[in-house]
Amino acid sequence: MATVMAATAAERAVLEEEFRWLLHDEVHAVLKQLQDILKEASLRFTLPGSGTEGPAKQENFILGSCGSDQVKGVLTLQGDALSQADVNLKMPRNNQLLHFAFREDKQWKLQQIQDARNHVSQAIYLLTSRDESYQFKTGAEVLKLMDAVMLQLTRARNRLTTPATLTLPEIAASGLTRMFAPALPSDLLVNVYINLNKLCLTVYQLHALQPNSTKNFRPAGGAVLHSPGAMFEWGSQRLEVSHVHKVECVIPWLNDALVYFTVSLQLCQQLKDKISVFSSYWSYRPF
Repeated sequence: MATVMAATAAERAVLEEEFRWLLHDEVHAVLKQLQDILKEASLRFTLPGSGTEGPAKQENFILGSCGSDQVKGVLTLQGDALSQADVNLKMPRNNQLLHFAFREDKQWKLQQIQDARNHVSQAIYLLTSRDESYQFKTGAEVLKLMDAVMLQLTRARNRLTTPATLTLPEIAASGLTRMFAPALPSDLLVNVYINLNKLCLTVYQLHALQPNSTKNFRPAGGAVLHSPGAMFEWGSQRLEVSHVHKVECVIPWLNDALVYFTVSLQLCQQLKDKISVFSSYWSYRPF
């Protein structure tokens, strides 16, 4: 019995020494690694006036679609803003070509990119608040920090991977419709959003439902992408989507950012798993 107790005590001593090393050394090594990765991620969201980098460069992206050539164009991205959009739309019925572009005095903020950048900045702030001189005393303290960092990273990733669901009236009321010169025809709606590493442009063609229409009017709910046949009411008119044209372009630095988010979340989880191995010591043995 005494031998078993001695062995148990020896094992506990080894585990306690390993836990002490984990809290004092390994945790800070991981925090430093996370900071380096997230600083690289934050550089992908460079904005005008943010430090010594100078104004964010303008990047031109050609819009394309596998299924159709009805819409062609170029979007100019500058940091978290669309600084120009030049779009050509071939009308399906008569092949008439419509051209519309942003007014020169206008830019369109991409809230998804802005929010993702803010969440990354918050994650970096949380990590730097525990510099190398800080001594973690319990595993629970590390877990709390990792949970807070992971929350910010998950929110950053979700802002890029989960576009907002909008109703057609919300799209119609958006300031984006007033960005173009010449003004968009009343039978067109435009929406722009980020989906993963892609910048997407959707053009909706509409037609008015006649008052004596036999169609059962059912307003569509919110969606990322509405389908032909979706109906809504705008002003005194009832309208229906007749055609939907979606084109997109890949933004390479958004792909980089998403990879950095995934790697960082994995590092956080791995550290949490290591800490959890020693959970039986937290409540009564701080180091």
